[in-house]
Amino acid sequence: MTARRALLLAALLGLGGCATVDDLWSSKDKDDAADFVPLEDRPVEEPQDPNAFTLGAPGQSVVGEPEIVFATDADTLSDLARTYGLGYDEIIAANPGVDPWLPGAGTPVLLPTQYVLPDTRHRGVILNIATKRLFYFPEVEEGELQQVLTYPIGIGRVGWETPLGATTVVAKAKDPSWWVPASVRREHAEMGNPLPSVVPPGPDNPLGHRVLKLDMPGYLIHGTNSPYGVGMRVSHGCVRLYPENIEFLYELVAVGEVVTIINEPYQFGQRDGMLYFEAHEPLEDDLEPADERLAALLDKQVDSVGQALNDHLRDHVKSVAADPKGIAVSVYEYDAAEYMTRVRVVRNTVEIDPNAPTLSEVREMMDEAAAEATADEETL
Repeated sequence: MTARRALLLAALLGLGGCATVDDLWSSKDKDDAADFVPLEDRPVEEPQDPNAFTLGAPGQSVVGEPEIVFATDADTLSDLARTYGLGYDEIIAANPGVDPWLPGAGTPVLLPTQYVLPDTRHRGVILNIATKRLFYFPEVEEGELQQVLTYPIGIGRVGWETPLGATTVVAKAKDPSWWVPASVRREHAEMGNPLPSVVPPGPDNPLGHRVLKLDMPGYLIHGTNSPYGVGMRVSHGCVRLYPENIEFLYELVAVGEVVTIINEPYQFGQRDGMLYFEAHEPLEDDLEPADERLAALLDKQVDSVGQALNDHLRDHVKSVAADPKGIAVSVYEYDAAEYMTRVRVVRNTVEIDPNAPTLSEVREMMDEAAAEATADEETL
């Protein structure tokens, strides 16, 4: 194992008081150690579907499996995120210390592709702006298993927050024109980058090729001509998806579909008798203090037999929340052994696009997306 790979694995293992590979091994007795297979010795499997999951049992609220992929010398974390159904902030949080532009050939990259479902009624479209993910629960016939689709989203930046609450889809459009709000035209004029009053359909249109208009004046769910900003706080309040995701979702979501927008950085979920906890960095302009939010959640949470969480479990949850990586960890395990044991090593399926922008162009686009949020989509 290279020094770089060992350092990254140590970072991946720093989830619950287990800071290094040596710490992990020293905390396990010989019988337990026999169950832990080094990443290099595990079979390389096909990746799971990045977006579609089936709920196999009543009460299940965790889907997917965590995965690890070994980067090539041409990969960026943005490339890996898009290929495996993740947003930029998700993959960055799960891989602290890894160079997002040049991870390096052979570097293991953790893919946080296991998700705790939102703790709200599972119907229609649910947007969790804290986790920067969309969940869609299509209607099913009685007796059929519930399906859920999930996609990373870009959300409103500070000062242009994506609103919370219940709404519906009131209109749909393919290849829309962008009627640029006066406030955005003024902003761009001041930056020396004037915009026309109307941007026609095409590669320069920040709405992309598909739009779902919400019953919240000025707010849309749409595609983008700047996919590297998906998974970040980059918009003026609207919700953007990768082009391939919105095109698929567009065909499923009808006018009148219910949309629920929540802000929940901390989530508990259950699957197969196990209790999981997923923590994300709260939004910097969140009005509810993080410690109060977590305390309220812990007070109402029970374990697998219906008992309140004991002090040890509460402390474990608090330690995970204090270093949020967006990873669904077992509440009953006090180190990362359980998590790393079940991580699947998957084949690298990133495809090289000959028309893709260069690394320097990608970095420039990312910087622009973060700094100025070029796509304000307040009206069709």
